[in-house]
Amino acid sequence: MTHAASSALAPLALALLALAGPAAAADSILPGYWESTNRMLSPIRTTDVEKRCLTKADVEKFMMGPSNRHYTCTYPTRSFAGGKILLKGSCVSKKGREVAVSGEGNFTPTTFKLVANIATTFAGIPVSGRASTEARRLSETCPPKDATD
Repeated sequence: MTHAASSALAPLALALLALAGPAAAADSILPGYWESTNRMLSPIRTTDVEKRCLTKADVEKFMMGPSNRHYTCTYPTRSFAGGKILLKGSCVSKKGREVAVSGEGNFTPTTFKLVANIATTFAGIPVSGRASTEARRLSETCPPKDATD
């Protein structure tokens, strides 16, 4: 696996696994200040820890299925219920590269864990990866904006 190929997968993995927010329903994570540890487990190991404020709108958007500015994702199989997460679908980059995505995990109102498998081709070579996100709610309220920059 080339570094370029793994670099191409990293934004998708982080987008797929990124925590994006709260909801009022009991079957969701809560708004607040969250810390998440995003790991690319293969083909190349990386770890990124971030803290961020999640609003109700962020959670509602997330419950529709993770996406980011690099990829547009659709998840025909999408379930966030009973503390369990199941996602299966695909993401397409702005340049038309398609990536198959499947993920499973669990959540409580204050914790979140997801492991995802990603498969695509790079220069005609099949490339697969595995990534995870573990997150926890640090606080019900977020620190002042300048304190988190």
